[in-house]
Amino acid sequence: MSIFERYLTVWVFLCIVAGVALGQTAPGAFQAIGHLQIAQVNLPVGLLIWLMIIPMLVKVDFGALGQVRRHWRGIGVTLFVNWAVKPFSMAVLAWLFVRQVFAPWLPAAQLDSYVAGLILLAAAPCTAMVFVWSRLTGGDPLFTLSQVALNDTIMVFAFAPIVGLLLGLSSITVPWATLLTSVALYIVIPVVLAQLWRRALLRRGQTAFEAALARVGPLSIAALLVTLVLLFAFQGQAIIGQPLVIAMLAVPILIQVLFNSALAYWLNRRLGEQHNIACPSALIGASNFFELAVAAAISLFGFQSGAALATVVGVLIEVPVMLLVVRVVNGTRGWYTCGRAGPV
Repeated sequence: MSIFERYLTVWVFLCIVAGVALGQTAPGAFQAIGHLQIAQVNLPVGLLIWLMIIPMLVKVDFGALGQVRRHWRGIGVTLFVNWAVKPFSMAVLAWLFVRQVFAPWLPAAQLDSYVAGLILLAAAPCTAMVFVWSRLTGGDPLFTLSQVALNDTIMVFAFAPIVGLLLGLSSITVPWATLLTSVALYIVIPVVLAQLWRRALLRRGQTAFEAALARVGPLSIAALLVTLVLLFAFQGQAIIGQPLVIAMLAVPILIQVLFNSALAYWLNRRLGEQHNIACPSALIGASNFFELAVAAAISLFGFQSGAALATVVGVLIEVPVMLLVVRVVNGTRGWYTCGRAGPV
């Protein structure tokens, strides 16, 4: 992991502090930034989000879809957890914790928005960071690549319908035009641009391709951090007034990460998959494509919304929680191989 990736939680925390402080000392400047928008899309943030997403999507080789058949059981577990369990379990957890358990301590006007943000976070499966987590567990690189490529392909078509369904079930008005625009802006167009860029880089050779990825990787994280400064500049007043909001929103996210990773890990073991397949399958089920979630939350509900804040909480806890999952799957390798179905 690069220093940016390893200490992402520290950088996010510093962005929270910087954003809140700047928002209080220069509110006029950030209000001006907030008004730089066309068709409800904030132009500075839109550019930053493309800088976040496109370098990560360049890593994805959709040609790896041909490898899916080799480990169909592991792929099946990945798809089941990512698309049939994860968004719906988060909707239940969001309802339980936001609207029931923590409702007396959360701003009443933002309850729906918090629920929406948590759903957006869960409906966006991890893309680039799963390569890091898989490498730390000795995961099969071809399987990791094929499941990411398949997930991204499904996300182009399934993200908007699942989000719309769950927001509707949660009695939240779905701005369909904005949601579909977000899918086009932050999934479809970045995927096309990233693949064109990928092909251009690969024509120069694998060494040049890897060198280019190494150069643009920090740019992606830096764009994320600048976006977070802007978000917290707008969210500063709410955070100062409700400092425990972040901790309360972290609870359903943490439970969902641990539940989904454990479920995927156990299902792979029951189905007889190898450990180096189960690890990336469990890790992609636990982590999120938080860049997309942040972008969609801003587009749908705005900078100052609870939805935007909820997705940022996912960024805040992503690295330490995923490193915990990595430690667990590495530490249980003996248990996994001794008890899984089929030949060891």
